[in-house]
Amino acid sequence: VHLLFLHETGSNNPTGLNSDADKIPFHPYYTIKDLLGVFMLLLFLMTLVLFFPDLLGDPDNYTPANPLNTPPHIKPEWY
Repeated sequence: VHLLFLHETGSNNPTGLNSDADKIPFHPYYTIKDLLGVFMLLLFLMTLVLFFPDLLGDPDNYTPANPLNTPPHIKPEWY
């Protein structure tokens, strides 16, 4: 109820100055600011993915496989 009446009439201004001059409209300023932030985040993530794809990879994935040697921790169920 409080927010309904506050947005309907506006907040109280005890100094008597025009408070409309201090307001910034939401759509052109904050929308562009948020879209710029999202664009910068996506640019950073795309740079990581495209130029440094192995940056966060596990080093064990890059050791060459030996088809004649089974790792000791892998055992068939019937042993």
